[in-house]
Amino acid sequence: MSPDEAPEPSPRKKTARETAAPGPRTLAIDIGGTGLKALVLGPDGKPLTERQRVVTPKPATPKAVMGALKKLIAPLGQFDRVSVGFPGVVEEGVTKTAPNLHKSWAGFKLAEELSKVTGRPTRVLNDAGVQGFGVIEGRGVEMVLTLGTGMGCALYVDGKYVPNLELAHHPFRHGKTYEEYVGNAALKRVGHKKWVKHVQRVLEQIQPIWNPRKIYVGGGNARLLDAPLPENVQVTENVAGLLGGFALWKDEPVPR
Repeated sequence: MSPDEAPEPSPRKKTARETAAPGPRTLAIDIGGTGLKALVLGPDGKPLTERQRVVTPKPATPKAVMGALKKLIAPLGQFDRVSVGFPGVVEEGVTKTAPNLHKSWAGFKLAEELSKVTGRPTRVLNDAGVQGFGVIEGRGVEMVLTLGTGMGCALYVDGKYVPNLELAHHPFRHGKTYEEYVGNAALKRVGHKKWVKHVQRVLEQIQPIWNPRKIYVGGGNARLLDAPLPENVQVTENVAGLLGGFALWKDEPVPR
C-alpha cells in the first residue's frame, strides 16, 4: 500500500471533559493548611477531571498560595466560574482569619484576586461550609466537622448555611481549644488511639448543645476514626470539600 493509500488514523478518544453535557463548568478549589486541591465540576455538579493536589507552601502567605494555585489549576482545562473553600472566616470574598496559614491573610480580597488570575467570577466560603454543601441532606439541624491541620465546623438549618462558626477556637478541655484537642498537632502528640478518644469526646460535647439531627465528619484525618461513633454521625469522603463548590453557584447561571 502506497503512502497515499494509507488509512487515516483513528480519531482520538474524547475526554470526559469534552463529552460532558453543555453548561457551566465550575473550578472547585480547596485551600488547606497542608494541601491545595482542585478539580472541575460539570453542569450536574459531578467531577469532569481528576483531582489535582500540591503541598501548601510554607510560609503560606497569600502571594505564595496564589502562585501555587496557578500551577495547580493549569492542567485542568476550561471552566466558567470558580468556587473556593478557605480555612478561616470569609466575608463577601474577603478572608478575615487564617489560623493555619499566615497572618497576612487578614483582609485579603481572595475572590477578587482569583478572578483576576482566572478571568472568571469567583466565590469564596469557609472550607467546612463548602464541604457541608457536598454532603448535607437539607433537613433540620445538620453539622459538619472537618479534621485536618486544624478543625473546621459548619452549621446548617434546613439546608441554609450559618456562616463562619469557628467552634475550633472555643475552649474545650484542660485549657485547650477544640482545635488544639483534635487537630493534626494533637494527633501527632498523643497518637492515633488516644486521638480517636479525643474526637469521641468532642462529639459527645456537641450533641447536647447543638442537638444536630446529623453530624458529618470529614477532612483528611477522618479516615482514622476506627472506633464506634454515635448513630447520627457519618464519616464522609474528603472530596466533598471540592464537590460542595457547586452549591456556591446554584442561585444563578454563569455570567456570559
